[in-house]
Order: sequence, then structure tokens, then C-alpha cells
Amino acid sequence: MVGKILIVDDVATNRIVMKVKLNAAGYRPAVAADGVTCLAMATRDVPDLIMMDVTLPDMSGCELLRQLRANPVTRTVPVMIFTANQTVDARVLAFQAGADEFLCKPVENQVLLARIRSFMRARDQVDGYDANSAAMPVFGLAEAAAPFHAPGTVAIVVQRSDHAMRLRREIGAFLSDQLVIMSPDDALSEGLKSGAAPDVFLIDADCDGPGAGLRLMSELRSRTNTRHAAVCILAPDGAQVGAAMAFDLGANDMIAATVSAKETALRLTRLMARKREADAARACVQDGLRLAMIDPLTGLHNRRYGIAQLGFIAEQARKDGTGYAVMVVDLDRFKSVNDRWGHAAGDAVLVKVAARLLHNLRAGDLLARIGGEEFLIALPQTTLPEARRIAERLCRAVQHDVVQLADDVKIQVTVSIGLAINSGAMVPAAADTVSDIVDRADRALLISKSEGRNQVTISRNAA
Repeated sequence: MVGKILIVDDVATNRIVMKVKLNAAGYRPAVAADGVTCLAMATRDVPDLIMMDVTLPDMSGCELLRQLRANPVTRTVPVMIFTANQTVDARVLAFQAGADEFLCKPVENQVLLARIRSFMRARDQVDGYDANSAAMPVFGLAEAAAPFHAPGTVAIVVQRSDHAMRLRREIGAFLSDQLVIMSPDDALSEGLKSGAAPDVFLIDADCDGPGAGLRLMSELRSRTNTRHAAVCILAPDGAQVGAAMAFDLGANDMIAATVSAKETALRLTRLMARKREADAARACVQDGLRLAMIDPLTGLHNRRYGIAQLGFIAEQARKDGTGYAVMVVDLDRFKSVNDRWGHAAGDAVLVKVAARLLHNLRAGDLLARIGGEEFLIALPQTTLPEARRIAERLCRAVQHDVVQLADDVKIQVTVSIGLAINSGAMVPAAADTVSDIVDRADRALLISKSEGRNQVTISRNAA
């Protein structure tokens, strides 16, 4: 997706020059001359990046930043500040208000475009996730409470231990997150551990020789446990690395040695916040994928995933020339449980039965909840005698496992099972489709129900 960039500057010439520059680089720029226009445009069509002068005719850049951060629609949009004011106080105020970058005019084109590319990579870090839409409230629900975040971990990786100790002491005075000192080897070993790795790395550009910091960053990006960590490159005087190269190789920020400890702490705090936002985005996507195939009550696969997996099992059986069995399992007289003890009791029964079924199946078998009290089971590479033994074992296991409710109420439940089998000996023309075999198992289940329940009926086609 082409990046949308909003340029906010009260000088028309500056706006025009920047717009032409960004157009030539393939971005989609828009312009605003003041803070009010910026707020209106950013809310109406959320940009991927805002580039703004700190001096505006109707409000200060810091006030505009505070309003952008207070609005749920624009809260996560990265903001780059441009100004000729290079004082320490001006920089600190900008980062306190929520800036992501502070660049002094004039800015070298190569560095500017590399910095923009780094923001665009961060935007695309989680495919299919729209952070701005996630900020919108769900209609009919109260606004979610602000999440509590435990202190994160910032790892300092510099060349000399005395320098590392000084940085930890000076930065720690302004930082609520934990600061740890690591050697390059320590940092790499964190990428091999299964536990929690640092959230942010502050890496000396020449930590183990000229340009070694960038090589270390590349290694960290290749390790599963550190690939999503934020990386800030510390560029000491005489460092053999350029800002454009650092950003293009994956740095999230770059700090000169002359930057104050307070500004460094604010930058690291901002990187920590961005890291948490990205982690939340990935977790949201993963939860969505999980919920797309998991039944939330029982934790089993749902109908959609179960039928798809059954299709895979059937295709594999066809290729291997092996048989597979399908069962449809239904709780007996489940409505009476809900009517007598309530739906909470019914949910408890479903959870208990699901666990009992799962416990009595083999590792490669499929179990899915496909209806209110109905389950689908697929047994790959299984003959009819084996499938019958498993089905009968399931009936016994459920019957003998009493469900304990509150107030010492005990419920005994049973299940009825319909069993169908697809033999590997079938010729392709006579082989069942997935729908056919599930339908046969379902019809066998109806017979189990009509002939007394708590029993297994085998589809006549498989007898």
C-alpha cells in the first residue's frame, strides 16, 4: 500500500518542496498549513505518517501533538518534527508530547527518505492488521480500560563497560523500564533463548569494531526471539556508520552521543510504547486466527476447521490407499440438563465431555465441536474393528465420568455415536466424499438415538 503522509507547515514553499520530494519517492502526500486543518484531515483520512513543523500559526507543535495523541483515531500515527530550533529543551518537550522523531532543518534527503522508509516498515510489520481501526470502540460496549504494562527491558550494548555503567546511571534517572548491560555475545544468546528477550536494544554503532553494531542488529533481526525487538543505534563521535544506512538496515531510531540523557530516555520510552503496540497487533491477529478455528467454550476445533481437516484426512487416505473412520457424537438428553440446572450447568457438561473425549482419542485423531452438543471425530488410518473399539470406549468413558456442579449436584451424562468408515479398498468411483461419510455417520447416530441412546451404531454401508 502506498504510504499516506500529511505535511504540516505554515510556509507554503516548504509544503510544496516537501510534497514534490515525497511524490517523487512514490508516496501520497497531503498538506496542511495549520494545526486545526491537520487535526481535521488526519481524523477524516488517517495518514501513515505526519511530518510537521514545530511552529504553527494557530497552536504550538507540542499542543498539536498532544491533541493527536489524545484522539483514538490518530493516537498511534507516527509523527516527525521538523524545526530549526535545536535547543535541548525544545527536543525534550517534543518527545514528551509524543513525537517519534525530531529532525533539524535542513534535513539531508537520503536520511529523510530512509527515516520515512523505517516508519513504513513498522506500519507493515503485521500484515492484515489495521491499528487505527483497532482503536475504534465497539458499539454498545464501554471503552476498554487502559492496560497495565509491567516495566519492559532495555539492553545496553556498548564497547566499554564504564560507558555502559554511565549510560545506565544517567538514563535510568529518567526511565521507568529496566536497564541491563549486555555484551554483543550476551545479546546474541538472548536470541536463542525461549524466554523473554529485551524489548529494546540500545546498541553502540561500533560496539565491537567499526560497523559491528549494525551487524549485531542484523543478527538480532534474524533470531526468532529478538526479531521484533526495537533497536536504537547509538552513534558516538567518529562512528563509521551513516543514519540512512542504519535506518535501511532496520534501526528503529538513531541517537547521537551528544543527545541528553533525558531525551535518550524519552526516545527509548517511545520505542517501548511502539514495541508494545506492535506486540498487541500481532497478538490480535493471532487471536483472530485462533478464534477462526477454535470453539471458545470447549477449546476444541470448530465446525469450519473440523470439516476442512476432515477433507485433508480424506485426501491423504486416498493418496495412501488407507481407510479412515468418522464419528458423529451427540450428548443424550442434553436439553433436560439446560432446562433443569440452567445453561451454565449445560456449558460445564459440554466442557467436561469434550475433555473426556479428547483424553480417550489418539494423538493424530481429529475432534471438533460442530453443533450445540454435537461433536465430529475423524480417525485417520483406522479399520472398522479399531474404530468400533474406540467408539465404545468413548461411550464408557463419558458414562462413567460424573460432572460435578456447585451445591454438590452431580450429573451423569451419556453420548450416542454414529460411526462410518471409508475403506482404502474402495475404488475411486465408489469412494465417499467428505459430505457422504459425515452424512452416513449422522444417519447412524439417529439410529443410536432411536434405539435407546448411549450406544454406537455403525453405518450399514460400512458393516
